[in-house]
Amino acid sequence: MINRNRLIKLTQSLIRIDSQNPPGDEREIALFVKDYFSKYGIRSKIYEFKRRRSNIVAVIKGKGSHSLLLTPHLDTVPSGGNWSFDPFCAKVGRGKIYGLGATDCKCNLASIMEVMGGIIEEKVVLPYSIIFAATADEESGSVLGLTPLLDKGILKPSAALVLDADENQIITTQKGLMHLKIKIKGKKAHGAYPDLGINAIDIAVKVISKIKTKKFSYHKNKYLKAPTVNIGTIKGGDKVNVVADWCEFELDFRFLPGTDYRELLSSLQSTLRMHARQFNIEITGIQKPYYISEKHPLVKYLKMAFINVGITPKVCGSEGATVISFFQKKGIPAVATGFGSSSCAHAINEYVIINDLYKGTAALDNFLKIYQP
Repeated sequence: MINRNRLIKLTQSLIRIDSQNPPGDEREIALFVKDYFSKYGIRSKIYEFKRRRSNIVAVIKGKGSHSLLLTPHLDTVPSGGNWSFDPFCAKVGRGKIYGLGATDCKCNLASIMEVMGGIIEEKVVLPYSIIFAATADEESGSVLGLTPLLDKGILKPSAALVLDADENQIITTQKGLMHLKIKIKGKKAHGAYPDLGINAIDIAVKVISKIKTKKFSYHKNKYLKAPTVNIGTIKGGDKVNVVADWCEFELDFRFLPGTDYRELLSSLQSTLRMHARQFNIEITGIQKPYYISEKHPLVKYLKMAFINVGITPKVCGSEGATVISFFQKKGIPAVATGFGSSSCAHAINEYVIINDLYKGTAALDNFLKIYQP
């Protein structure tokens, strides 16, 4: 049975701990979680891949060999300015808990902690083991958190449930991403005689125009919008009266399941060859798109659990990259869900709606008790 008042107070306690990233320091909040679990006799261990960048892992043993990972993150984005109140006040009002990380994602962390404590209190033995991993550095790419935990074999679950979403979503698919840096080389000349040079900025403008108007073929997905490309940065040239002999810009491609990133890369290379004599493409980041069938037990029982507590399930996709794709590399099925409030993540005056958090936590509790691997 979920204790509403305890859940509220737990969420408040987590919000009051500063875990902004940057600068990045999850030690205090990890120790808080460790202390909380120790009161229930749940053993946990802290892993750090850089000093004070703490990850905490705990296990509740069940029957059988199957294991389910529950993973939120410990860090938040920086608070920034213009808040109407102290970002760490964790005040309650109008049915909401306010503060930095309330939605992203300390409400989800509190939810899992409440549910795991309840499982111990009720002496429930599940037909699988729960692995809990609250991770560092999610807001800066997870290089000090989930990635090394998986790569080093510290986490080897049979399946994973990522708790980092809003309004009871069940995220089953997401776009892939490819980040590229394109460098174009031209020929320097005096700005009064541009015909004597080759302007790399002019070439970049032509290439970008072609990229923005190109129609990419793709397999439609009912949960995702069409592919996108964003020009994130551009710079070039040395001085206003000199023909620019260099220009570089960065591209952000988001593409759907069924598309190979190499197709996009090949198309870009063809466009560049049409306009530039010398260029270089550097891949600075890549994640493959992700998809899991709605017939998978993770999705099936999550939908059932939401219905059991009176919530209409929201199966959906993610336009942005989430950590569920990290599990794809390891062959681990994963979905994401969560109980935050829409449009609150990374925003000033962040909050979580208490009723949504309470009902979502009840759904999580029900899911863990009905889930059959």
